[in-house]
Amino acid sequence: MKKNQTYRWFTLLTLTACLGSTLTACVPVIMGGAVMGGLVATDRRTSGAQLEDEGIELRSASRIRDNLGDRVHVNVNSYNRRVLVTGEVPNVQDMQLVEQVVSRVENVQSVVNELAVLGNATLTQRSSDVLVTGRVRASFVDARDLYANAFKVVTERGITYLMGRVTQREADRATEITRGTSGVQKVVRVFEIISEDELRNLLPQPAPEAKAASTK
Repeated sequence: MKKNQTYRWFTLLTLTACLGSTLTACVPVIMGGAVMGGLVATDRRTSGAQLEDEGIELRSASRIRDNLGDRVHVNVNSYNRRVLVTGEVPNVQDMQLVEQVVSRVENVQSVVNELAVLGNATLTQRSSDVLVTGRVRASFVDARDLYANAFKVVTERGITYLMGRVTQREADRATEITRGTSGVQKVVRVFEIISEDELRNLLPQPAPEAKAASTK
């Protein structure tokens, strides 16, 4: 219980720090990335995929900025080479251009385009979205039947997007929790569904000494 509470507070503090950096940033393109780099070891992606995702986000942000400047507000989040783009663009042409730019980035396997043709979100809207994301992640930490690190959570204009390599059971449970979280208006799932057998193979295996002790 104590470990869970510590992790929950660490999550909230990290997200608060991210909020501060987001609100003071001058660039219109915001990268996704892992919230807690120290938890890489528990990520369900391979280490190579994690590095590629970070590279995809960096290159996508740079190329969007080069091609569209500050007339758009685009968030780029990559998970296992599948890229989610959210935010606001002034017209359909720019929406399509963003998708084309991201799809041409090295290692990108697919693009989920959730951009909206709207004026750029205000700082108040963006800060509200960050707080909603924090609440969702904290709820995942509190849930005893979920591995919070298996999920990437993104919120845009009250719409919460869930990413990760999860089982159908985990996907349904995470969706249920997210829908019940204050501030969430809609849930969009961008999951890679795996089997329960695949999940067991991904989870850390107990040390031989621990196995021997449990049989005594």
